[in-house]
Amino acid sequence: MTAKLYGLGVGPGDPELITVKALRILQRVKVIAWPAPDNGVSFARSIVEQYITPDQLEIPIIVPMKVERHPAKDVYDQAAKLISSHLDSGSDVAVLCEGDPFFYGSFMYLYERLEADYDCEIVPGVSSLMASASVLQRPLAARNDVLSVIPAPLSDDEIEARIGQSDAIAFIKVGRHIERIKSLLERLGLLQSAAYVERASLPNQRIFPLAKLDDDIAPYFSMILVYKGGETWISSLNIKGEM
Repeated sequence: MTAKLYGLGVGPGDPELITVKALRILQRVKVIAWPAPDNGVSFARSIVEQYITPDQLEIPIIVPMKVERHPAKDVYDQAAKLISSHLDSGSDVAVLCEGDPFFYGSFMYLYERLEADYDCEIVPGVSSLMASASVLQRPLAARNDVLSVIPAPLSDDEIEARIGQSDAIAFIKVGRHIERIKSLLERLGLLQSAAYVERASLPNQRIFPLAKLDDDIAPYFSMILVYKGGETWISSLNIKGEM
């Protein structure tokens, strides 16, 4: 039987939000690979740490946290070669990915290197987008609303154009751009309908009306949700569990 490569979405952080299917595969495979920053622990691995057993072989994929693509390209090239060696020897390999593998997930870079030669299966996971809406207890969108996911590093002009085409907006990759995004939303009259969610589903999660957030830098696992459609959620930004 040919070995299979799995891309496992392990959810936004809460270990109980991993799917039954992903957990079954995780506990069955002999080899597990996971992404990690060049400084710090792997968030994807930490989510499922309690489910990993000592007899499973682990492959850390250390990805430099840099804007340039070349270092990461070399990392994924080498990781693909290592993973392929285990697949060639007959061992199934599960690659962990926080959230969902194909929603801004790093697994896609391994997939594009390996899918032509190996049997691959993608197991979707709960994304941080859905988790953020859940902890905020405010729907993302409804009816014919257009929902847009906007990376915060885009220029103000491009962000404003995309906001103009959308009824609901989720800002990702907020980081050092948070003050700029706040100012832009205030200028557009949308600051009061914007919410900030940090580390959704984790014990140390924080949620605020964006207007009340004083931080000038946001951690990687943070998101801003804005609603400007026709539903009444815009007037019900009563955030529970505010910290």
